Amino acid sequence: MKRKRYSASFKAKVALEAIRGLKTTNELAAEFGVHTTQIGHWKKQALESLPEVFTNHRGRSRDEDAALKDRLYQQIGRLQVELEWLKKKTDYTP
Repeated sequence: MKRKRYSASFKAKVALEAIRGLKTTNELAAEFGVHTTQIGHWKKQALESLPEVFTNHRGRSRDEDAALKDRLYQQIGRLQVELEWLKKKTDYTP
């Protein structure tokens, strides 16, 4: 028997309905065709990851941007050295 794979948007929709609490888990299971335990897992996962949505990611982004910038400058430096070497090797004069 194959495992069913659900999209992230489907999981979010089911978890949001479970969080709202307008219907019981059994009603949601019947409506969406998902086991009640799975709905509980998705609800728990959504509630645990929800605070991360509102956290400030600016500090981490700046660190990642600085690391990316450093790598790019290193690559530019290597390419410039390589270009100069190729110009000398081929006696290229613009």
